[in-house]
Amino acid sequence: MTLGIIQQQKKILLGMKKRGFGMGRWNGFGGKVNEGETIEGALKREMLEECSIVPEDIVKLGVLNFSWNNKDDVCEVHIFKINNFSGIPTESEEMRPEWFDAKEIPFSQMWQDDIFWMPLFLENRKFRGKFIFDDLDNILEKELSEVESI
Repeated sequence: MTLGIIQQQKKILLGMKKRGFGMGRWNGFGGKVNEGETIEGALKREMLEECSIVPEDIVKLGVLNFSWNNKDDVCEVHIFKINNFSGIPTESEEMRPEWFDAKEIPFSQMWQDDIFWMPLFLENRKFRGKFIFDDLDNILEKELSEVESI
């Protein structure tokens, strides 16, 4: 899976998920990689679908694995910072984009893991990690480390 967050100076662009998995939470933009698609290609497609923008300056900063204690699946998410884009962020059926000051990120309305890796992301530091959640999406276990390369 992919996750892209636009950062321009001291602002970041997040989207309020309006339906499906993660509904009611602020998050970056992205989703599943289709067969025959590159990870970066999936990111570009998803961002165009979700908020009508095309990322132009993409930097991969992280890889996180997510799982839930009652499921066997592991979700690997590649996290990208987008420093430049074309288009105007526009609401879609799935996401409502909004700019936030990087010092006022709405962590209480986001996935619980975001507060741990977002500081690394904002400082352009590369990271890897894994988070295990319970049935209510509370973190049961976490591992997060800064790495030299992704």
